[in-house]
Formats: sequence, C-alpha cells, structure tokens
Amino acid sequence: MTTIFSKIIHGEIPHVKVWEDEHVYAFMDAGQVNPGHVLVATRKPYETLMDADEESAAAMMRAAARIAKAVQAAFQPDGITILQANKPAGWQTVPHLHLHVLPRYKGDGVDLAWPRKEPALEKLREYAEKIKVS
Repeated sequence: MTTIFSKIIHGEIPHVKVWEDEHVYAFMDAGQVNPGHVLVATRKPYETLMDADEESAAAMMRAAARIAKAVQAAFQPDGITILQANKPAGWQTVPHLHLHVLPRYKGDGVDLAWPRKEPALEKLREYAEKIKVS
C-alpha cells in the first residue's frame, strides 16, 4: 500500500527531512503542533506496530530518542511527548507506522486525556494472564 509517508520517503512530495538511516525516515510534521514537531516513520510500509519487525520498531525508538535530544537542545521545551498510535480507534490517521516527537510547553493547548479505570489487583492479574508474550 502506498501512503503519503511512502511518497515522502521516496521524495515524491516536498518535505523537510530531519534524519534517516536504513530503517527509518524522520521529517518535519507539516501540521506542526509546536515548533520542532517531527515524525519518525519506518521505511518499510508497515501499517501498525504490530505488523513491524523488531528491528524496524527498535530503530524507530532509537531515532526518536536521538531526535528528542536534538529537539530539546534546539527548542528548550518544557517537555516532549513521544506518541505512537495504531489503527483509527487508537488515533492513527496515516496507515503507515510512525511516531511523533512533539515538543510541549505549559499551556500549549495540547490535550491527551482518557477516563481512568482502576480495576482490582485480581482483575489486573486476569488481564496479564491473557497476554502471552513470546
């Protein structure tokens, strides 16, 4: 599947590159939430994190860490949000695996909130039992 990010990575759409290696391609988000907002996308067109190989997923986070340090030095934000979303219900708007490196400032108007549920410890154990990590 060809996505807007695939077109960016292949130089088919004007963009501003920040960094790249053999696994990921980072570029400025055209819809800057705050100055220094960078997207880090996998070169392979995985749709979600669950589709990706471990090497690409790890490379994406390594790149995000490097870029976050550079954004911190350049813009001196009060904080940085690293956000990775999967599928529309998980807030993913482009079906190409990526994450946001988003500089944050007190009072910047960005909101990320969800209703907090606090199940009993036994229920948490039940949930954990259902997750089989290999």
